[in-house]
Amino acid sequence: MTKGFIKILLLCLGCLTIACKEEPKAKVATKVINFTKEGELQVYRKTTDSLLSSFDIEIADNEYETQTGLMYRQSMEKDRGMLFIFPDERIHSFYMKNTEIPLDILYLSSDMKVASIKENAEPYNETSISSGVPVQYVLEINAGLSRELGIQVGDSIAYQKTNP
Repeated sequence: MTKGFIKILLLCLGCLTIACKEEPKAKVATKVINFTKEGELQVYRKTTDSLLSSFDIEIADNEYETQTGLMYRQSMEKDRGMLFIFPDERIHSFYMKNTEIPLDILYLSSDMKVASIKENAEPYNETSISSGVPVQYVLEINAGLSRELGIQVGDSIAYQKTNP
């Protein structure tokens, strides 16, 4: 091989190395999503009907809202949550894709009683979290609150939509 050929070969290899260099992944900027109070929700003890807690809630009752949920939120106040309302009672599953905050997920039957609870759902975890039983409502609150408040299967909720 001649020196000229080797120089051209090295030059070509250098260009290939630069051309094949991996581009850094672009960060996707997401719009800040602020809490919008759409209702108020109360949780009641099953045995005494005493009030355990009250929450200001956002309501997810259409396909886009139920698919998006609390994704892209960096935090949520302790007295806030999101209530998902489905048109029918069936087994529902959730996951934590693009959800930055740990949550407790309360699955509620059509008569608004707590049917099952998933505590401390892990941020960004895409594993399916099933209700395990047919439900029509789901309440998401900050992780640890269901235990702190003593919320149990059989407790009930009531909610009211606020006027816009």
